Amino acid sequence: MSKPGLIGRLRGVVRLLAVFFCLGVSAVDYLLLGSRRRELAVKAAWLSRTSRRLLRAFGVRLIEQGKPTRGAVIVANHMSYMDIMVLSAMAPVVFVAKKEVKSWPVFGWFAAKAGTRFIDRERRADVARIGEDMNPVMAEGLSIVLFLEGTTSDGREVLPFRASLLAPAVAAGWSLVPAGITYAVPEGRSVAQEICWWGEMTLPPHLLNVATLPWIEARVAWGEVQVSTTDRKVLAASLHTEVVRLRALSLNSGNYCQFL
Repeated sequence: MSKPGLIGRLRGVVRLLAVFFCLGVSAVDYLLLGSRRRELAVKAAWLSRTSRRLLRAFGVRLIEQGKPTRGAVIVANHMSYMDIMVLSAMAPVVFVAKKEVKSWPVFGWFAAKAGTRFIDRERRADVARIGEDMNPVMAEGLSIVLFLEGTTSDGREVLPFRASLLAPAVAAGWSLVPAGITYAVPEGRSVAQEICWWGEMTLPPHLLNVATLPWIEARVAWGEVQVSTTDRKVLAASLHTEVVRLRALSLNSGNYCQFL
């Protein structure tokens, strides 16, 4: 992995300034929503606009194979905070995230205002509460995003899925849509070290490094709709297999359309 030179560092500073300008615009946008910002659909649409602005500021080309389905539970692999922007930019969605995200500077505020459902993964009883929180989201015809790996990784493989969060979907018979996310960066730079956010990486230097990249390509391959009518552990294994397949497809297929 090569380190950015002077031009790259200058690019990073300019892009970060653009990112924080976009966040300021989106904060004003949120305030102008007035009483409508209490509505789940309005919050999700606001996050989608914010994500598109941020991806443009970071120089991300967003392309996809297939289309997301509204009113479904989206199950995707998870490598970075950028996954949130990518999926939200494609369609208004609501995320289920670990409670620590709420305390992130700036981004935690945006996650909370967007209607994100925060879960304490150390408390098994919290899964039942999240299931109740998901019901009104699905009732409004919005999609919910679950990252069943439970954490981010270096992206070289899809970690095993945790089945517990699928319990509400199985009980209600909700539709599920698997998705495979991959990234590409210029030769000499590293997706695993510069896009993926994992291990002991800290947010500010990682953001700056991402901003130095000349370009980023984010690809999403969408799978077929599945109906959650089986045991959640069996369902988790089936979804994992499909996400792995879609991830490989997004790495190797050229049959994509540019979205952003």
